Amino acid sequence: MSTPKIKGIVEEMVQPYLDEHNFELVDVEYVKEGSNYFLRVYVDKEGGIDIDDCGMISEYLSQKLDENDPIPTAYFLEVSSPGAERPLKKSEDVAKAVGKDVFVTVYEAVDGQKEFEGRLLSFENDELVISVGKKQHTIPYAKVASARLAIIF
Repeated sequence: MSTPKIKGIVEEMVQPYLDEHNFELVDVEYVKEGSNYFLRVYVDKEGGIDIDDCGMISEYLSQKLDENDPIPTAYFLEVSSPGAERPLKKSEDVAKAVGKDVFVTVYEAVDGQKEFEGRLLSFENDELVISVGKKQHTIPYAKVASARLAIIF
């Protein structure tokens, strides 16, 4: 079974539980590392997620996965926080990050650069405006390869 299909199945299984308990699904990964497969589910909530939250979600999802058995190979299930530098996977995530520090990479250069780390000033009309030092960069959302929150010292 393909990775995107597994991700979709897992998202469908866990989303009702997350909605019921006010959690946000950040991402699902199904990856092979060495000889082992890992199913990683990243969740968050307002004010942050703790180990007890991860444990409850893991128990629920583990039971659902056992009932439906959608993954043909053995794997390790991990449920965790996306961390302080959480990925911004969807446009809604980018919109919530306005006013915060971000790190963005683009598919093709914008203003002669492919990486931007600075304050996200706005996200309107499918464009990000990022302040890097004293300069502002306007980046079309369609050119964004990846984006995440950043901790800038």
